[in-house]
Amino acid sequence: MLLNYIWIALILLAVIMGCVQFFAFGQTDIFSEILNSTFASAKNGFEISLGLTGVLALWMGILNIGQKGGVVDTLSHGVAPFFRRIFPEIPNRHPVYGTMFMNFAANMLGLDNAATPMGLKAMSELQTLNNDKSKASNAMIMFVVLGASGLTIIPTTIMAYRAQLGAANPADVFLPLLIATYFSTLGGLLACCAAQKIKIWDKVVLAVILTLTALVVLLLILAKRLPEEALTTVSALIASVILLCVICWFIIQASIKKVNVYEAFIDGAKDGFKTAIGIIPYLIAILIAVGMFRASGAMGLLEQGLAYLFSLVGINPDLSAAVPTAIMKPLSGSGARGLMIEAMTTHGADSLVGRLCCILQGTTDTTFYVLAVYFGSVGIKDTRHAVACCLVADLIGVIAAFTVANIFFG
Repeated sequence: MLLNYIWIALILLAVIMGCVQFFAFGQTDIFSEILNSTFASAKNGFEISLGLTGVLALWMGILNIGQKGGVVDTLSHGVAPFFRRIFPEIPNRHPVYGTMFMNFAANMLGLDNAATPMGLKAMSELQTLNNDKSKASNAMIMFVVLGASGLTIIPTTIMAYRAQLGAANPADVFLPLLIATYFSTLGGLLACCAAQKIKIWDKVVLAVILTLTALVVLLLILAKRLPEEALTTVSALIASVILLCVICWFIIQASIKKVNVYEAFIDGAKDGFKTAIGIIPYLIAILIAVGMFRASGAMGLLEQGLAYLFSLVGINPDLSAAVPTAIMKPLSGSGARGLMIEAMTTHGADSLVGRLCCILQGTTDTTFYVLAVYFGSVGIKDTRHAVACCLVADLIGVIAAFTVANIFFG
């Protein structure tokens, strides 16, 4: 419903801006430009979606190998001691732990099709432990906030879009995106811990947070000290090594589990093909609205205003063009995806703006969609501090994304 209003607003604002350009400035060809942008955007959306097929088939095939090989289960068992401490209301060894772990692991690996059903099942199981069925429990809020913070290890779709739009190295945003999404998740976790009075100084919780934070800070310090050319090379090398190691890990573990690796890849690749075809109407719809908005001059006016504000506070004005994506992401995943593609198409996939929009797209999840679907599935009306904690995670994620993009690519 929200995306419906956003879509209508973009088109109406484009038409209104076109009228202003025509009557106030005598720009007689403005309506032709707006109309032509619809055809160009529709064609662009179709070509991008078809071009995604190969890359999505590749990564969905690899991820399916990992899923069938038990990688998700391995990750779930690995984080069990940590999660027992941040979900103190849940009895030890309760079945919901397994469901939640599966949801988190699937999200981290980019397995959206597996993550959402597991998330809804986890909410249903958490509701059975909830004393007040109309009010969100602490465990529910912590689960939803961590899910909405969008921690992702393998940004499959983003790399696919970058490859399709001509990025020299589609994986070059991997490391900065990983850093930004970590800080987003950490922000949401700490906000929830503060609201729920969870002891973050517990030795297990503190050890996990300090270890991961130290590693991320070390990467940022290293990135800050390296020359720009060396940083790009090192970042690409690290990303390539990590992704290749992940592929090898998935294949080896699946082989140990006696999984037919080839058939698992084929099954996953089929899902990738279906995904690429399935997003065509949605992608075309949002690209048409954004294309009209830009052709009318409204997008340029917005970017100029933001650039001026950025320059006043000493921020690189070039980063202002990514602000619409940052604003759209908590509201609509499809809308943010359209703005990300439009930014890469307009400014270039390897431009600072193009890379920043990719980082923003992968830093957090679609907050209000997650809140609505997860709490709505179990009839929760009072979400208590869930919205506030999610927005804290979003804000920290945006700040982190702008910071790491400027460090790595500025």
